[in-house]
Amino acid sequence: MIHLETPKKLRPLIHQARQVAENVFRPISRKYDRAEHAYPVELDMLAAIMDGMNHAAAESGQGQSAGAGQLKQQRRNHEGVHNGANMTTVLGLQELCWGDVGLALTLPRQGLGNAAIAAVANDEQLQRFGHCWAAMAITEPGAGSDSAAIRTTAQRDGDDYIINGEKIYVTSGERADAVVVWASVDRSLGRAAIKSFVVEKGTPGMDVVRLEKKLGIKASDTAAITFTDCRVPASNLLGSAEVNVDQGFAGVMQTFDNTRPVVAAMAVGVARAALDRCREILANYGIQADYKQPLKTSHSVVTQLYRYEADWEAARLLTLKAAWMADNGQPNSKEASMAKAKAGRAANAITLGCVELLGSVGYSEDELLEKWARDSKILDIFEGTQQIQQLIVARRLLGKTSAELK
Repeated sequence: MIHLETPKKLRPLIHQARQVAENVFRPISRKYDRAEHAYPVELDMLAAIMDGMNHAAAESGQGQSAGAGQLKQQRRNHEGVHNGANMTTVLGLQELCWGDVGLALTLPRQGLGNAAIAAVANDEQLQRFGHCWAAMAITEPGAGSDSAAIRTTAQRDGDDYIINGEKIYVTSGERADAVVVWASVDRSLGRAAIKSFVVEKGTPGMDVVRLEKKLGIKASDTAAITFTDCRVPASNLLGSAEVNVDQGFAGVMQTFDNTRPVVAAMAVGVARAALDRCREILANYGIQADYKQPLKTSHSVVTQLYRYEADWEAARLLTLKAAWMADNGQPNSKEASMAKAKAGRAANAITLGCVELLGSVGYSEDELLEKWARDSKILDIFEGTQQIQQLIVARRLLGKTSAELK
């Protein structure tokens, strides 16, 4: 059974993450929001510290690793409740994104490609790629949110695959050491033939052709990448090379079961930042919540804050449940999508709502509230849009396949 209090062993990590958010991220947040595409060099030392902590935890067998490179579905080979890398990463990212979402996305070796490697790579691949910074390249022009509509191809040629296609909206696509590319090995077999390949930076035929200018998360680079007769070793195909039509592309989709709770945690973090700051500013104007007072006699602004707090708490609990299930060997596809859908929408509503409640104060660049409102929008879009998450939840609840319910 899941327990809702924060595990004692994770409290020091949460405290450290909050200190980083408050003392490292917040002071440089506006700087890199204005200097889009500039790399935040302040993060290099922080990333090195995180690498060292994870390495020490792995070597000693004590402590708990965290980060995208540690995410995976655990096998149920233990008794009782287990709080592993999924829960640790979720709780840590909530705090980091209380500081800044864009900077959290920019941490070296914490890319979504690292989560894909951790989820499906074999031992040899983990040895080769486990310490690199990996981006994830899924989305294509015209493919939208339908991952099964991928047109990028990977054709076998001896001991290599030749990749051709175009990917857009690749987070950390320019800065990362490698890109995990989703491509079809046989278009005639449909989604079952979609595999993921590690393409290392500098590989001939892979070119970053554009960096996007965005509404928010400006500290994070977002790239468009083309692949033209890009040759990669067959050993860079993650997981099994076999095309199993019955299984579909469940192997590569498993990555999302791990990363969607992480994105939900990011949304929970930035939403709480907005709520915390909104309360502080309202208190300066003599408007404070009194939870003992009936709702009907409370200030209208306070009643709206109550609604936001309830939304936030629902999103937080769904996120914790999805991460806990992954750590305890329970299938969590439905719960991961529920968490992502709820948290993404709640973060949008809460951050924009706090700006609205505070009027010109919230809209001004003197406050980070307007930045948080811009940053939050992407959390309802990437890793699968709101509509895609609702579709996945509906399929799971109704027992329908993707062909039966589109």
